[in-house]
Amino acid sequence: MELSCKTEYALLALLELANYYNSAEPLQIRQIAAKQNIPDRYLEQLLAMLRRGGLVKSQRGAKGGYVLAREPWKITLLEVVDALEGSESQDAKNDTPLKTVEIAVIGEIWQEAYRGACDVWQGYTLQDLCHKRDARRQLDIMYYI
Repeated sequence: MELSCKTEYALLALLELANYYNSAEPLQIRQIAAKQNIPDRYLEQLLAMLRRGGLVKSQRGAKGGYVLAREPWKITLLEVVDALEGSESQDAKNDTPLKTVEIAVIGEIWQEAYRGACDVWQGYTLQDLCHKRDARRQLDIMYYI
């Protein structure tokens, strides 16, 4: 399993929104894109998907932009992956007719790995990512002193 570019960029954008969660000020696409080095047009599409998934809210107007729809500690990584990749995509693979026993065995193991990954994603929130990022930054600072 590999982290898609779409999911990685979306997580970076969500981390940026989590940084500003307490200020309740919306961030504009260009601000997020510049800070996280994400192409504006692509970020716009990702934020639309996250909005449809109920993870972010958009605010219109001169001071408009995007904010998290819920607290960072209430948004799991599994919700993010599902909003972008769709949980149905893995279930649909189970419904396809299998050609051989070997393909069936490989499919079963792949599904087991996918369920394991889902368990890990469910166990982490945006707040956890923020804490891990901050801890890593502290280690980097200490390393360079």
